[in-house]
Amino acid sequence: MSPIPTSDVDLYTESARADPYDIYAELRALGPVVYLSRYDLYALSRYDEVRAALMDWQTFSSARGVFVDPGVNAQLEGITLCSDPPEHTAMRSVLGRPLRPERMREVTPRIEAEADQVVARLVDRGRFEVVTELAEYLPMTVVSDLVGLPDHGREKMLEWAAAIWNTQGPADERAAAAGPAVEEFMAFAMNDAVPGKIDPDGWAAQLYEAADRGEIPHGKCPVMMLDYVTPSLDTTILAITNAVALFAENPDQWDLLRADRSLIPHAINESLRLETPAPQFSRVLTEDHEVGGVPLAAGSRVALLYASANRDERHYPDPVRFDIARRPSDHLAFGRGEHVCVGMHLARLEMSALLERLADRVARFEILERRPMINNGLRGLDHLEVAIEPAA
Repeated sequence: MSPIPTSDVDLYTESARADPYDIYAELRALGPVVYLSRYDLYALSRYDEVRAALMDWQTFSSARGVFVDPGVNAQLEGITLCSDPPEHTAMRSVLGRPLRPERMREVTPRIEAEADQVVARLVDRGRFEVVTELAEYLPMTVVSDLVGLPDHGREKMLEWAAAIWNTQGPADERAAAAGPAVEEFMAFAMNDAVPGKIDPDGWAAQLYEAADRGEIPHGKCPVMMLDYVTPSLDTTILAITNAVALFAENPDQWDLLRADRSLIPHAINESLRLETPAPQFSRVLTEDHEVGGVPLAAGSRVALLYASANRDERHYPDPVRFDIARRPSDHLAFGRGEHVCVGMHLARLEMSALLERLADRVARFEILERRPMINNGLRGLDHLEVAIEPAA
């Protein structure tokens, strides 16, 4: 049997965080499994292998953490992201109640009204900064309200969320710099985001109500706050920003969407496929297992490179082309299986509301300035200034 190919590529340099796609293509070409010697990880970079792993939680376990650094993984064992059924099922059931499609229908009028206001205001100006003025608006107004955190916590949510994502990689300078903010968030979750200090009708309060009913342990509530703060903010903000950038770069696709609004769900899927905000998580094998004919030993940590799989030429024809008629509903940006993103319906609702209204009022976007986000767990832009041509 051929040896597993080895690569000493570093996925956490600044250039790799800004643009990892050549590295991903190199890994896909090497084989279905590649050993990343820098981090003692086996990487799955092709679509079929990543999807199969996501659908097999019994073999590809999250219970020993889903990040890279062993210390961080040990600290996070037992949170929703870093657990398996039945524990994971119980926590996910509680977390997901306010995020179900039927509950999203209840908040849709509010999200659409806020989208109307922000888009009208920005389009009238003729140019704006997409991240802070457009993409952050709905998560930081509507969603932070729905979670029901105290005001002084909301002001820090973006800083805390970015810091938490920075701990996803190795123990490097970015992770070290994130430490104080992560500690500050955990202190807030333990001492301030508690009954008596949070909105009694908010999602955070519902965690404690579920604990009172015995559905989850009380001790889980503070760390479960992570599940409302981190996924509901950065990934959605990045997804909105990436979509605008892609439409600016591909005006023919914007014309298609403006002519046919039924393409909005497919445009969202295609932008998430092409520019995946959370490009990887890891798992640990619970038993000896073959991946693509390659034997891996129990206990091996395996990185699932979602963003690479979403550009796998074996699965998507011409994968680097932005094509909103592609309809890639099988993309892996939200994960799959047991750990599929619990907030994906909310993210889609926010993106749909903004794209619908932008399509009404904008004929063209022109990128004036852009800057990549450099973060160990996220990928996208942290600055995107655009000028717009108003619709006739």
